[in-house]
Amino acid sequence: MIKKTNRRFNSIVKLLLLACLIATLLIVAKQLNIQEILHNSLNWVKSLGLWAPIGFMLIYNLATILFVPGSILTLGGGFLFGVFWGSVYVFIAATFGATFAFLIGRHFSRDWVSQQIEKYPKFKVIARAVAKEGWKIVLLTRLSPVFPFNLLNYAFGVTQVSLKDYILGSIGMIPGTIMYVYIGSLAENLAMIGTNAQPTNPTLQWAVRIVGFIATVAVTIYVTRVAQKALEQGVS
Repeated sequence: MIKKTNRRFNSIVKLLLLACLIATLLIVAKQLNIQEILHNSLNWVKSLGLWAPIGFMLIYNLATILFVPGSILTLGGGFLFGVFWGSVYVFIAATFGATFAFLIGRHFSRDWVSQQIEKYPKFKVIARAVAKEGWKIVLLTRLSPVFPFNLLNYAFGVTQVSLKDYILGSIGMIPGTIMYVYIGSLAENLAMIGTNAQPTNPTLQWAVRIVGFIATVAVTIYVTRVAQKALEQGVS
């Protein structure tokens, strides 16, 4: 009994610490001029020469973990490295950053969430069923712009989705990554990145939006069907 109480207390403390960390990061982000900081970071990366890709990916990793929007960095990747290598570096950096955030979410709050699910048998059945389809669900949410990227990293950490499925589903980031990198490659200088002066490609943007809309509808329908099927099997 005492051990169970201690585990519950430790889980709650971890969850509170994670919540405080996220809240602090969001407050700090609002107070600071993030756009200026990111532009300065990209200028610093540009000065690194052969080490620029490493510096860029490290900054991108840190930004992902700290809830800093990655659009400016993704655009900057296109300007600094071109469409192909920019897409490669951004995808690698985003995947590693998302994985680190996933692991933080898992080790800080998963126990507490699991304990809450245990209290509700139906939710427990649904959670297990969704976990079995993990990589498909991660893939669809990555394709959809409705689900915030940085928050989703931590959110999946508290689910039963495996790390392998989570990483596999990250390929859903590729279309959006290529679009932003390509648009960034159109900029004449770094000062344009993330501003109204940033050149765009409306056709490509609409194509990715359509894919995102389809993915949003698909993930909603898919998760609903998985949940219903799990409940029917659980009842029978």
